[in-house]
Amino acid sequence: MTRKLLTRRRVLSGAAALSATTILPRSSLADWKPTETIRVIVPAAAGGTTDVMGRLLAAHLQSVWGQSAVVENRSGGGGTIGTNEVIRQKGDGHTILIGNPGPNAIAYSIFKNLSYKADQLQAVSNMIRTPNIVSANPSTGIKSIAELIAYLKANPDKLNYASSGVGQSPHLTGAWFLQLTGLKMTHVPFRGAGPALQAALAADVQILFDNLYPSLPQVLDGKMNGLCVTTPERSASAPDLPTMRECAPELARFDVSSWFGVLVPKATPPEIIDALNLQIKAMLEREEIRKNIAAMGARADYGTPQQFSDFIDAETKKFASIIEKEGLQMEVK
Repeated sequence: MTRKLLTRRRVLSGAAALSATTILPRSSLADWKPTETIRVIVPAAAGGTTDVMGRLLAAHLQSVWGQSAVVENRSGGGGTIGTNEVIRQKGDGHTILIGNPGPNAIAYSIFKNLSYKADQLQAVSNMIRTPNIVSANPSTGIKSIAELIAYLKANPDKLNYASSGVGQSPHLTGAWFLQLTGLKMTHVPFRGAGPALQAALAADVQILFDNLYPSLPQVLDGKMNGLCVTTPERSASAPDLPTMRECAPELARFDVSSWFGVLVPKATPPEIIDALNLQIKAMLEREEIRKNIAAMGARADYGTPQQFSDFIDAETKKFASIIEKEGLQMEVK
């Protein structure tokens, strides 16, 4: 398999090194501009994809608007703490949320005590989508989804699968796969992607459902057998890996991705939303941004506010159905 990867460290370096002197033509900008520091709220810890996209956006907005843009990491509660922080703010364009499936699609169904509602946020645009990946420890001999299905049919309840935690996107990816195929595996949740991957590498669990990173480098090094990616299209970072949809008729509508977009408080006026939407589009068209996105195994996914709103609604309904069938209920801690 052709190796086309850059390291996550290099991606983070690229985000930090974006030049504040790169100015787009003023004629391409909407009329509204910020009058004070822009707060970019990242509802996750530093270093992950949510954080990378927040820093890329903050650097871009600061360069074109000439106003300071500061990233604030407000992690905890599955992303709900940072989301709550944004909902409490005025809709004046100076507080921006970097959204993702956890707090902005999954949370509405899985948390019994969620303190906010979807209609308290306004979608601006998605920025990127990246697939999840399914892999198997080589000791299993399983090298494809078809072989995994055949093994599970012949050996019910014999395999375990790992994820980064209950209710996370990789867990729900595995749950949906089993629901659609009518098969069974025991879910073994871990506290994060790193521990889950280590358990899979050690064959403590046989199957791993994960975000594309950190698993893909292990697949490319032959330490794990890559079975598929979960988006409708193949990943440019691993073009030899089929999509889940390609693997079996019952999986023909399978579509799970990690996505990272921009939301603002509901009261934000249309002219501010339009100005921010235009800058997201401009950022995603920049060559250095395209390179950073490709290095993450992702693809740009710009859209209008209505398109992003409709996408989030569809994601929320999809995950709600999976969660209901699994009987999952949690509390925000």
